Amino acid sequence: MAIDIQAVKTYLLDLQDRICTAIEREDAKEKFREDAWQRAEGGGGRSRVLAEGAVFEQAGVNFSHVFGTDLPASATAHRPELAGRSFQALGVSLVIHPRNPYAPTSHANVRFFMAEKPGAEPVWWFGGGFDLTPYYGFEEDCVHWHKTAKAACDPFGADYYPRFKKWCDQYFLLKHRNEPRGIGGLFFDDLSEKGFDHCFGFLKSVGDHYIPAYLPIVQKRKATPYGERERDFQLYRRGRYVEFNLVYDRGTLFGLQSGGRTESILMSLPPLVKWRYDWKPAPGTPEAKLYEIFLKPRDWV
Repeated sequence: MAIDIQAVKTYLLDLQDRICTAIEREDAKEKFREDAWQRAEGGGGRSRVLAEGAVFEQAGVNFSHVFGTDLPASATAHRPELAGRSFQALGVSLVIHPRNPYAPTSHANVRFFMAEKPGAEPVWWFGGGFDLTPYYGFEEDCVHWHKTAKAACDPFGADYYPRFKKWCDQYFLLKHRNEPRGIGGLFFDDLSEKGFDHCFGFLKSVGDHYIPAYLPIVQKRKATPYGERERDFQLYRRGRYVEFNLVYDRGTLFGLQSGGRTESILMSLPPLVKWRYDWKPAPGTPEAKLYEIFLKPRDWV
């Protein structure tokens, strides 16, 4: 079965365009700024950031296609047989930070890797997913998010949603705090089962379901009145986002270790954030409810 990298690249560039158009339309104030960049070791990408919007405080949507002679340690840690192979990596990665604390942060990523060496079959796989990080939880939002995630998976295998939902819960865990980053969604990696066409079809389904999963939640919450207390809690919880991305995230580590473009890699970080020493929410508050009800893996559908 032919591996069609050009088809993957064409899809990813179009996905970036469609997501940026949808985010701009929703914000209705600011536009994305684009930086096209080249990587000295091979490849490049286009980074797009929308800042200080009416709805979105910051939104970053990146495309990259990089290649090199050696896979970095972050990519070979769980597949040591790949050490010494040349590689190509293509992907779209995005993080959206809304302004209103009642609207959740979201992240999505779809990617393709291929590792090659002379005289051997290429090793390839797809990865990606999307996940949601609310600051104030709403059951109906969580159900909508997970129903849409399940709809993305169902045509490809009855086990896909439960399998990749569980993997997402396990992956987006801040181990040093024993705390989930959010309410999860989908996470998959090293996917090559059932051949290239099947896996590429699944990648496209995940990418295409992101906006239908996320924007209805933003539309519902973006005008909710809030004050200093909610904003303060949002900035505090954003700290967890920073901790996860800098300590655990495979994509961040791969990008930094492979000589990627630092500005593009770190555009996932929120523009404002706050840490407090040993802070805990008061019992019975909406802030406490986030920890008690929503930051616990559960079946939403």
